[in-house]
Amino acid sequence: MGKALIIGCGGVASVVIHKCCQNSEVFSEIMIASRTKSKCDALKEKLGGGKTKIQTAKVDADNIEELITLINGFKPNVVLNLALPYQDLTIMEACLATKTNYVDTANYEPKDTAKFEYKWQWAYRERFEKAGITALLGSGFDPGVTGVFSAYAQKHHFNEINYIDILDANAGDHGYPFATNFNPEINIREVTAKGSYWEDGRWVETEPMEIKRVYNFPQIGEKDMYLLHHEELESLALNIKGIKRIRFFMTFGQSYLTHLKCLQNVGMTSIEPIEFEGKKIVPLQFLKAVLPDPASLGPRTKGKTNIGCIFRGKKDGRDKTYYLYNVCDHQECYREVGSQAISYTTGVPAMIGASLVMQRIWKKPGVFNIEEFDPDPFMDALNKWGLPWQESFNPVLVD
Repeated sequence: MGKALIIGCGGVASVVIHKCCQNSEVFSEIMIASRTKSKCDALKEKLGGGKTKIQTAKVDADNIEELITLINGFKPNVVLNLALPYQDLTIMEACLATKTNYVDTANYEPKDTAKFEYKWQWAYRERFEKAGITALLGSGFDPGVTGVFSAYAQKHHFNEINYIDILDANAGDHGYPFATNFNPEINIREVTAKGSYWEDGRWVETEPMEIKRVYNFPQIGEKDMYLLHHEELESLALNIKGIKRIRFFMTFGQSYLTHLKCLQNVGMTSIEPIEFEGKKIVPLQFLKAVLPDPASLGPRTKGKTNIGCIFRGKKDGRDKTYYLYNVCDHQECYREVGSQAISYTTGVPAMIGASLVMQRIWKKPGVFNIEEFDPDPFMDALNKWGLPWQESFNPVLVD
């Protein structure tokens, strides 16, 4: 049916490529491109031979000209960006130059500032519209499915949604005293940044990990969770009618927090370069090099994730609560695609978003967050491709 260029070859890309091959009716041809071509070749070796034709290429995602040459050579229907968030803008520039649709899973953040927001990508709205191409932002789980859940709740269950709490619980155990489930650099930047939530039309900022709640998650049990800033708060505050407050909570175990605090105290989580043996190094990048590779956690991680949204609002003048969530088992994911659930829950929605853009089911010229499209085909696809959702109409609320 169509061709997709996948940029990046980490844990999430591996899941996406597995899923594209399962969905060969839509993805007749894919190209995997990254800085390390040998990684792309290894995936091709593992998954080639099916109905989806796989090619590989070497590309520097920081280099617009290289990206343009690659896109012009392959002529994909969509570019799926699974590189680092620092590279979103160069890839968007290359898509504009070649008039190619664009999909990503995480919003842009500058390399030298631990601040991620949508303003840089939203600045491309007019140029994408004029080029007649679609940019779909944030097609992972959070952001991604959480936005689709919000659009679905708005479409089917509420006249107005006043409160959204996004809850992300990972009860997986990998056996290490300290490791991160996705790119350590991005993960630690996110967790050590100040928290914030949206309330009454403005941002309320908190100290890192200042606000803690305990929640009893379906199929997982009671977990400590902490309020973080998260990118979908920014777009949902604009796109969901009647919103008064949106918060994002993520669970962390005590061992993780103790190690992280120690690493922070000795300066290992800093993104400021330091002089070491005549070279400039960034402590956080060095820490990333000594921590276990998230892609290696798959075979040893046991347990489940539970990610979802609790909505409160009004339907036909009456108060209503609604909880939409997905539970994902780390070992089942590993058996299916060789990755743990953190990569799986991001990779499956990335494939779904790209497939809806490729099939022109989601087709609008411009730059859009995921909740701005019709949620129904995405919700159907979640059930089909391995992330079935569940709902509750009487959830316990977060105070």
